Amino acid sequence: MDNEMTLSFVALSENESLARIAVTSFVAQLDPTIDELSEFKTIVSEAVSNAIIHGYDEDGKGIVTVHAVREGDVVSVAVKDQGKGIPDIKKAMEPLFTTKADMERSGMGFTIMESFADHLQVESEPGVGTVVTFSKKFHSMKMTQIS
Repeated sequence: MDNEMTLSFVALSENESLARIAVTSFVAQLDPTIDELSEFKTIVSEAVSNAIIHGYDEDGKGIVTVHAVREGDVVSVAVKDQGKGIPDIKKAMEPLFTTKADMERSGMGFTIMESFADHLQVESEPGVGTVVTFSKKFHSMKMTQIS
């Protein structure tokens, strides 16, 4: 492990931007491309939003934890909540599936995360919570210029 960070915050929608800023700063040392940075922030945003909106129903009481580890040019992130959990992960990961249609949720969060991450894993237990873990390899601008 080259570096590691952990950030915990109350399950409020406004804290999703805090998570994005923190992980953006964390991966900045890799000198990512704009596209890599944008994709990475999107994955974090989707995972954190899911924890806040679906895990805790935006109750403002639950805690979301973001843990990131950098090993070389690979960053792995785990977004954890101790909320409601997901009864059927396979169904939840289907494109357009949402439990919050009344909130105009598109049901594309997991699909977006899968398309931008090199690896995505979802573990969940109803009544216990959910952990979304993903990793992404960065191809730094510095390395591109050296090649």
